[in-house]
Amino acid sequence: MTSSVQPLRTGARGLVAAFLVSGTVHLVRPEVFEPIVPRGLPEPRGLVVWSGVAELVCATGMLVPRTRRAAGAAGAALLVGVFPANVQMAVSAVRAARRRPTPRRWAVAVLTLARLPLQWPLVVWSARAGR
Repeated sequence: MTSSVQPLRTGARGLVAAFLVSGTVHLVRPEVFEPIVPRGLPEPRGLVVWSGVAELVCATGMLVPRTRRAAGAAGAALLVGVFPANVQMAVSAVRAARRRPTPRRWAVAVLTLARLPLQWPLVVWSARAGR
């Protein structure tokens, strides 16, 4: 009897690894992510911790064939949900580079801006993880 379960695709494997690493850092060093929580949201530390837990749950779920589809959809929703934090990170980096220009600050600003459109392929990979 052969299984109809397909192995996790290459893009999804990379996404699982990214979720595992990022989720772990969210829990071990939440202060790294607190500055990018958009202003006006309550309790940045709690949001950082819970988003880290969500990343770990999504990664784990994508590794289990029975839960892969739901975990992929949840991961896509999570990536959409944290997009405002990525925007906040880019805005803060550009402001820092303008305020005190250095090559390093401008490099960070450019990289954080370039990262924004890359969020869409991650959302698509996550949504397709269960297929």
